[in-house]
Amino acid sequence: MCGIVGYVGDKEAAPVLIKGLKRLEYRGYDSAGIAVLGRAGLEIRKSKGALKKLEERIAGELGEGALDGSMGIGHTRWATHGEPSDINSHPHTDVSGKIAVVHNGIIENHAKLKSRLIEHGADFRSETDTEVIAHLINFYYEGDILQAVIRAMKRLEGSYALGIICGNNPDRIIAVRKESPLVVGTGKGENLIASDVPALLEYTRDVYYLDDREIAVLYRDRIEFYNEEGERRLKESHHIKWDAAAAEKSGYEHFMIKEIHEQPKALRDTLRARIKTGDTNINLEEIGFDASWAKMERVIIAACGTAWHAGVIGKYAFEKFARVHTEAEIASEYRYRNPIFNPKDIFLIISQSGETADTLAAMRLAKKGGARIIAITNVVGSTLAREADLVMYTLAGPEIAVASTKAFTTQLMCIYLISLQLGRLRETIGDTELTDHIEALKRLPEQAERILSEKENIQRFASLQFNKSKVFYMGRLFDYAASLESALKLKEISYTHSEAFAAGELKHGPIALVDDTTLVTALCTQPALFDKMGSNIKEVKARFAATAVITYEDVDYFDKTADQVFRIPRTLDSLSPILTVIPCQLYAYYCSVLRGLDPDKPRNLAKSVTVE
Repeated sequence: MCGIVGYVGDKEAAPVLIKGLKRLEYRGYDSAGIAVLGRAGLEIRKSKGALKKLEERIAGELGEGALDGSMGIGHTRWATHGEPSDINSHPHTDVSGKIAVVHNGIIENHAKLKSRLIEHGADFRSETDTEVIAHLINFYYEGDILQAVIRAMKRLEGSYALGIICGNNPDRIIAVRKESPLVVGTGKGENLIASDVPALLEYTRDVYYLDDREIAVLYRDRIEFYNEEGERRLKESHHIKWDAAAAEKSGYEHFMIKEIHEQPKALRDTLRARIKTGDTNINLEEIGFDASWAKMERVIIAACGTAWHAGVIGKYAFEKFARVHTEAEIASEYRYRNPIFNPKDIFLIISQSGETADTLAAMRLAKKGGARIIAITNVVGSTLAREADLVMYTLAGPEIAVASTKAFTTQLMCIYLISLQLGRLRETIGDTELTDHIEALKRLPEQAERILSEKENIQRFASLQFNKSKVFYMGRLFDYAASLESALKLKEISYTHSEAFAAGELKHGPIALVDDTTLVTALCTQPALFDKMGSNIKEVKARFAATAVITYEDVDYFDKTADQVFRIPRTLDSLSPILTVIPCQLYAYYCSVLRGLDPDKPRNLAKSVTVE
């Protein structure tokens, strides 16, 4: 959520900050601002609305010495405390106007701190929890900004990533992180901070990931790291292998459609890292897969949103292939339950960003319970990757659009590989069946390309249906699980009321909503259930709903039943969600565009949900 950038070096800071914030727009925001420390002292510009408004404001006032300076911090805000406004935008300053702060996260005890600070003369101008931080640091400031930040940290409750500059210490930026991501980039004669790697790539690909309660002090020529007690720490840097071009649109109108088209490559890369060409052996050394896995008694999958939908499919896969009891848990619910753990549990935690607050909390709860933690994530160096016992990376490359596409399908690829290998170990899947599934996995990237080559059929259908007020997705077994993700995609980016249900539940409530303003899309890749799905489709057509079916290319069962049939290449039924979801992603994208919306930055949503 939100975006932080900071720069200290030999360049003019303002253009670097604006460019960095543009790279973070995908995270979602409603206002933006920057603070630059230069010859005129600390200068702040901020504005409600799109970053373009801030950029135009700064451009309109440029003149000799205007907003100059080679150090600064910037922020794109997503409102939590106080409505979107110029005043509530970050950065925020203290009473003296010497200290400026940008903040991601939520300060849970801000009201109590605010009352105490007002008693000591603080004058609050905004409704935000962030302004408390600036006044609190000033309260402790005695000439050393680092020591003031350390003392303030001990009073702050909640989550935060902070970028701090001080007019009395004009050579450094202080960066602090607790339960909210922050990356430090190191360049030649310049150093930077950002909420995410894309903001740094134009300047460096060498980064440090801050740990919880860790502090970085950035100077032009060096970076120092401290723990919360002020003790120096040594830290290892990471080299980002993908470059800035991977985070560009590359000729596509939106990041989302680009990332939908990148799925064949992402699937291929994720698979080839574990199965060599011409081989049928799955290599899962990265997650410590060995004979001890055979003794497991239960798999628990915890995740949120799209990643949870991958977990639901995982539940079906683990129980089908490995015959092991599996639970797919919504992390935001799981963390507040009193769950029962077993040392023989495998706790599989899934998050695209590796920074999802509820998912991290669920993982930490499971860790205390003694479970073995296996993470599936797309982001090297993320909190999830660092805190899990072992990590399996999806190798999807950077995903910029808020609505996840290639991260989801590569999560599924990882899940299938783990569940099949576990089935082999537990001898619950025969050699022939296992080989058939591995060969089918290898065909999926090329089959995904074939679906994308026929996207115009989906675009044409969307042009006829995008104004439907209600859209339902239904299916059975693996198709039901894929329906959950399909409904979410449409909901996220087109703002259409959309929901998914198991087709057998149609008459238990959903059918009451079906009328001529409704589109019902049925996912039908389980042949044993075609008769039942056909009956469901007839039931909604009798209530005047428009109907679409997604099924295999060699199936004509639904041709006379549905208004539209979309065909996918034949695969094994249990692997079909990787393919069936692609037409649904495309449909959601085209509906969003046809409604005049921006599918990359849906309202009220953020790429990484780092607060509750």
